Amino acid sequence: MANVKKEGSSNLGGLFSGIVIVASIGVGIIAWKFIMGMGSNFEGGVNTGAPLKDNYMAMIYKGGFIVPVLMGLLLMVVVFSFERYFVITKAAGKGSLDAFMKNVQTNIKAGNIDEAISACDKQQGSVANAIRSALVKYQDVKKEGFNSEEAAETIHKEIEEATSLEMPMLEQHMTILSTLVSLGTLAGLLGTVTGMIKAFAGLAGGGGAESAELANGISEALINTATGIATSALAIIAYNFFTSKIDSLTYAIDEAGTTIVNTYRHFRGSLKQ
Repeated sequence: MANVKKEGSSNLGGLFSGIVIVASIGVGIIAWKFIMGMGSNFEGGVNTGAPLKDNYMAMIYKGGFIVPVLMGLLLMVVVFSFERYFVITKAAGKGSLDAFMKNVQTNIKAGNIDEAISACDKQQGSVANAIRSALVKYQDVKKEGFNSEEAAETIHKEIEEATSLEMPMLEQHMTILSTLVSLGTLAGLLGTVTGMIKAFAGLAGGGGAESAELANGISEALINTATGIATSALAIIAYNFFTSKIDSLTYAIDEAGTTIVNTYRHFRGSLKQ
C-alpha cells in the first residue's frame, strides 16, 4: 500500500513537472517573440530596428535566442516555488506548528495520549499524521506490555515508516529547483558568450555599422548575464528556504518520537517500582 502511494505520487509529480517545464518554455518563447518583439517597441516599427529610448522590453528582446530560454527557467523557479510553498504549508497543518508541538509534547509527557491524538486530528498535515501513527503504536505496545527497548524499536520503526510516506511529497521538485540554480547560470553564460562573439565580430569589421553591431553584441551579453544571475539567485533563495522548512518538519517529527519513547520508558519504569 505504501509503495502504491509513493508510486502514484511520483507519477503525478512527474506529470506536473513535465507540464510546467514545457509550458514555461512555451510562455517564454511567446512573450519574447510576440510581446517583447512587437514592432511598436522599435524604431521603424519592426523588431529589426533599434529599440526605442527607455523601452526595456525591446532591449531584452535584443538579448537574442537565449532570452526566451532564460525567461522559461525564471518562470519555472517561480511556479515550483509557489507549488512547494503551498505543499509545505499544508504539511505543517492548519494551526501554528510550534503551538501544536508544545501541546502534543505536554500531553505525551502527562500521559494524555488520547488528547495528543485528538490534537493531531485537528492539526492534520504530514507532521501530525506521522506523530499520530507513533502515538497509536505507543498505545498498542502499552497494551502488549513491551519492555522499554522493544517499545523504542517498535515506535521508531513506525515513525520511520510514517515519515517515509509523508516526506517524499515534501522533497518533490526540490531537485528541479537545485538544477535550475546551475541551469540559470549556464544559460546566462551561454548568452554572454554568444553576445561577446557578435561584439568582437563587429569590432573586427570596423566602421560605423560594425560599431553598432559591437554595441548590440555587448548589450545582448549583459542582458543574458543579468537574466541568468536573477534566475539563479531566486532559485538559490527558494531552494535554501524550502530545505530549511523541510528540515524543521523532520526535526519536529523526530523530537515528538523521542518524547513518546521516553514517556513509555518512564511508564515501564514506574511499573517495576
